[in-house]
Amino acid sequence: MTIFEKIASREIPADIVFEADDFLAFRDVRPQAPVHVLIIPKRCIPRIDVATGDDVALLGRMLGAAPKIAQLCGVAESGYRLVINNGRDAGESVPHLHIHLLGGRALHWPPG
Repeated sequence: MTIFEKIASREIPADIVFEADDFLAFRDVRPQAPVHVLIIPKRCIPRIDVATGDDVALLGRMLGAAPKIAQLCGVAESGYRLVINNGRDAGESVPHLHIHLLGGRALHWPPG
């Protein structure tokens, strides 16, 4: 069971900022920006490259909720970045698909 599954099942506490039936968003414990929220499916999809057609609607709802989550976190107007890491070289550290929502400061391009 991943740490994100434990957060989704409330075995581990988290600062949850948004919740839907099948996904939730919570503040990252090691933020890389003033606002750093992780949007995760409640059931484990290990990474984007193993998501299936059955996952498309869930992933769409997660992305579709990003503007509302950004608004709740106070970065909708100033701007925010959405990131999905896939694999070790991309910086994936938890094998549970998650979307990083980053904001609250100017974000440079290209990233690290």
